[in-house]
Amino acid sequence: MRLLELHCDYFSYKAERKALKSIGDLLEGEKGSRFENVLVVFTSVEEGDTAQIAKRAAEEVKKNFFEVKAKTILLYPYAHLSSKLAKPAEAVYILEEVRKAIVEYCKDVSKSPFGYYKSFEMKCKGHPLAELSKTITLESLDGNIGKLEKAAIQEVSVGSAGEKGMEGGIGSAGGISHSKQTSGEVVSESLKKEADVNSKFFVMSPDGKMTPANDYDFERNSNLGTFIEYETRKVRAYAQEPPHIKLMKEHALVDYEPASDSGNFSWRPKGEIMKKLIERAITDVVVDYGAMQVETPIMYDYAHPALKKYLNRFPARQYTVKSDEKDLFLRFAACFGQFLLAHTLTISHRQLPLKIYELTHYSFRREQSGELAGLKRLRAFTMPDMHTLCKNLEDSKKEFERQFFLCHEWNTGLQIPFETAFRVQEDFFNENKEWYLALVKALGKPALFEIFKERYAYFITKFEMNFVDGAGKASGLSTVQIDVENSETFDLAFTDEDGKRKRPIILHASISGAVERVIYALLELAAMKIKEGKTPMFPVWLSPTQLRIIPLSEKQNAYCETLLKRLRALGIRVDFDDRNETMQKKVRDAEREWIPYVAVIGEREEASGKLSVRARKEAKGMNATIEELTELIRNECSGKPFEKLLLQDHLTMRPIF
Repeated sequence: MRLLELHCDYFSYKAERKALKSIGDLLEGEKGSRFENVLVVFTSVEEGDTAQIAKRAAEEVKKNFFEVKAKTILLYPYAHLSSKLAKPAEAVYILEEVRKAIVEYCKDVSKSPFGYYKSFEMKCKGHPLAELSKTITLESLDGNIGKLEKAAIQEVSVGSAGEKGMEGGIGSAGGISHSKQTSGEVVSESLKKEADVNSKFFVMSPDGKMTPANDYDFERNSNLGTFIEYETRKVRAYAQEPPHIKLMKEHALVDYEPASDSGNFSWRPKGEIMKKLIERAITDVVVDYGAMQVETPIMYDYAHPALKKYLNRFPARQYTVKSDEKDLFLRFAACFGQFLLAHTLTISHRQLPLKIYELTHYSFRREQSGELAGLKRLRAFTMPDMHTLCKNLEDSKKEFERQFFLCHEWNTGLQIPFETAFRVQEDFFNENKEWYLALVKALGKPALFEIFKERYAYFITKFEMNFVDGAGKASGLSTVQIDVENSETFDLAFTDEDGKRKRPIILHASISGAVERVIYALLELAAMKIKEGKTPMFPVWLSPTQLRIIPLSEKQNAYCETLLKRLRALGIRVDFDDRNETMQKKVRDAEREWIPYVAVIGEREEASGKLSVRARKEAKGMNATIEELTELIRNECSGKPFEKLLLQDHLTMRPIF
């Protein structure tokens, strides 16, 4: 790492334009600032820089900061101090580590935007310590730290390459091996092998034309272009905090838990309502599809004979735990639990395809800290996980197709836009090109194809439906994979018509993807609407409060209590704003909470029995009886599950989160 420290009377900067396409847009207040009596730390993050180097850099800055008696510190990413720069994602992570270490001794520390061309103006002081340059490397640290850091560098480099095409989806990251372990984390052979996979990227149009991704004209498909750029550049870290993090806190849905590990969250009642509703909705889809629901353990023995081969075929890092003399790992999906269960079953060909489903509370993947991003990329999550045992490859293709359309229907129903990626071994693609073309035609828009020569994991093909957020980062939601290995690994078999014991083909599927990631996508979509000047809201069936009752004065409180009981009995999530506030403030607060329907009750409403209701979606008012309003809300929630309000229904009784 290279540092140039300047003690300035003043320093001001302005972000002019992006230097990196993958960097998100800045809010108006983030584009520039001015500082007085500031220690400006021009910083170049180099290849191999690690968190330990970041801490040492912060210590070096600390010495100068107190010596020159500066008022504040500005970290200023500056690529021109080095010719051996780290990748952008790694640089963003390391810079944030430096900032966090500085905060321990200087609360007034700022960081200028990364990935932007910036103009700046300054007046540097003239004392002997006003201009200092420093270089911090592994060799500059003591021998023991150096050894630890070399191991950490290996982990970062594996992760950067290993994330390709593995943003989410069931089984798309998982697995373990005792081959390398750092700080309780284990890395699979598949993850290391994946780093060496030589993939080719194409775009298939609904007319069947295959175009190399670099040559495709994305003018009419800019979102697909953004997704493919993300896939090929592999810059996973955010330069600025994703907007959904601010929204999830503002709405008191979920927040970080400092007492836990990073990427593990604490859910508030409003978020818990949304989470439970999504879990019930996706479970209904899968059970209606014909799956048996089960529950399996969350931890497994490394030494179990059926797991040894399997663990090295998943590209991911895992938590490990010790129990007595056993080394255990926390599950990354329900795969092996369901396979171990299926091994005990007696199965006839007449029962195929056989579908087994589990809603995993929780699955764990020890993602790298620099790539954790709120609900998009976390370490503990809820995964609806289904496996289908099929008689042969042709039957597995039919089920793959059916599940493809289930995924399409799910995301379309939530109004989540997505881009589709198929990942497939070259020989299998050549043998089944017309089949893939039929799927793309049904999709009605171009799709990305990643074609690889050698299989690095258990699947021969898979698809993912990916959401692209406002910062140009993609997240895999729905996914289905055809597994050609694990029926052998786990000794799964069925009795065929000829009486012989045969191996099934397995499909791995998550129709929705992780539940937390669905909420992330909904919040990011809302953030995009806010940026466009549109009105954000959750689907009515997912809104924590569907209807709020607001009295014009205390005189209507008794009638509001009666309405509250009636509406609650009719199956509406309704609450009553009984606070000692003005009606106008209560309405504004309801709008800030994105409550879809607000009923204001005065003397006229009490006398007529008709409610004066404002609908958020239409941004207009209407008059409706209780029965009419109930029918309206139920119609908007048709076919979706219902959960009771998990909060006190009187606002005066609620704590503030």
